[in-house]
Amino acid sequence: MAVTPTTAEQGRLPLENALRRGGQLPVAIDEKGILIAIVQRWRDDTTLKVRLLIQGTEIVAASIYAIFNQSGGVGKTTLTQNIGYHLSQLGRKVLLVDDDPQGSLTVFMGLEPIELKKTLYDAVVREEDIAIIRNVSGMDLVPSNISLSTAEMELVGAMMGELRLKQALESITDDYDYILIDCPPSLGILSIMSLVAATHVLVPIQTEFKALKGTELLLTTIVKTLKIANKKLKIAGFIPTMYDGRTSQGENSLKAIYEQLSKVGKVFPTIPRTTDFANASQKQLPLALYNPKHHAVSILQEIAKTLDDAHGSK
Repeated sequence: MAVTPTTAEQGRLPLENALRRGGQLPVAIDEKGILIAIVQRWRDDTTLKVRLLIQGTEIVAASIYAIFNQSGGVGKTTLTQNIGYHLSQLGRKVLLVDDDPQGSLTVFMGLEPIELKKTLYDAVVREEDIAIIRNVSGMDLVPSNISLSTAEMELVGAMMGELRLKQALESITDDYDYILIDCPPSLGILSIMSLVAATHVLVPIQTEFKALKGTELLLTTIVKTLKIANKKLKIAGFIPTMYDGRTSQGENSLKAIYEQLSKVGKVFPTIPRTTDFANASQKQLPLALYNPKHHAVSILQEIAKTLDDAHGSK
């Protein structure tokens, strides 16, 4: 079936509209039969690769990952920032969403939460246009601050409150290859809202015995969301974090993670325990910019590459 791609007009029309108009684009078809259209981004003079299935010219939208675990201190924010950074280094357009009232991701990205005039709260509670901070370490960010804490109460009584984040992101998903949501350490409506908005859930699990004890409840929440609110949600996998191979607890916990969770989803390479993650966060930088030679950088690169390969095969 022949497909004639078209040119986006200056002023950056939505891609769907541009595809209905005449013109030419440089194109290439990869080994999987996927048509790659190179569309000029007039706004920032970069290029965006949009994969179109030849049958029906279906646009592959952004992959939306909820980085989720109801336990705190397992490395959700660190992974969100660092995986996002390495995806951006692959030439992908990445948006990070801070869905935690603590605003840790916002701080890690170099912003002061209390000084922000617009945050995720305004999008999900007041239903305003989503506020985006552009080009922070090569990524975009939807920031958050303590005002989001009141959303737990406000959204419980709101009609279809669990859909608010999904609705807020709908107008911008075509602008990104990846959207990574840093979920709060809870099973409340903010986490459910993230799971409803997501296409995938990625679960960091600390390599300690106590972290494994909460896995059953975590998986139950994901399954309930999948059955009731988001039937398309996929488990992208589990990332063991804070691993210390010098301790028997670390070794035993990692073994248990592989034995128990590999039946549910992919277990990614293990993230080591290292103070350089905290040091990088204090400098408000991804680890690769703080210490490019750190051995954890290659692990994060591998995880990002695996996610990107899966996205490209959709």
